[in-house]
Amino acid sequence: MYTKTFTIMKTASFTDLRKNLKSYMDSVINDYDTVIINRDGNTGVVMISLEEYNAIKETEYIMSSPETMKRIKEGAQSIAEGRGKRIRNTDELNKFVNSL
Repeated sequence: MYTKTFTIMKTASFTDLRKNLKSYMDSVINDYDTVIINRDGNTGVVMISLEEYNAIKETEYIMSSPETMKRIKEGAQSIAEGRGKRIRNTDELNKFVNSL
């Protein structure tokens, strides 16, 4: 499961990136940094971890389904109206999941 605790955005020139590629890749993977590689003018690219990319694609997939988004909104509304169910431990979670 994807968990991210903070976001740091670094910038690098293409020349600096080439010189320090391993260091930049390590910070992206290990520290969840985002690196913007600037090129001539206003062009550039963004380096993110595979984990971050997969999370973005998963969110995109979920949001592309009107039915899924409808169910998420209905669930959020139910919780806001106090109709949610508090699950305190794994036994309660298993019981709830098996009831679906």
